[in-house]
Amino acid sequence: MAKVIINVQKCKGCLLCLNFCPKGLIKKSKKLNLRSLNYVEFDPQGECLGCLQCAVVCPECCIEIRE
Repeated sequence: MAKVIINVQKCKGCLLCLNFCPKGLIKKSKKLNLRSLNYVEFDPQGECLGCLQCAVVCPECCIEIRE
């Protein structure tokens, strides 16, 4: 199972990654980062496929996938 790491301080909450996750494991957080933006977070209950679609589409490069 792949591990998803999201840099919440860099995330601007554009939600592009949310639309590209084939398993729907990325959700908009209700919390705010230091820039007062709602960031995205990974659902730890799910199993990431490691497809990298979320990381590739992120304009801020704040998503990292590790095996």
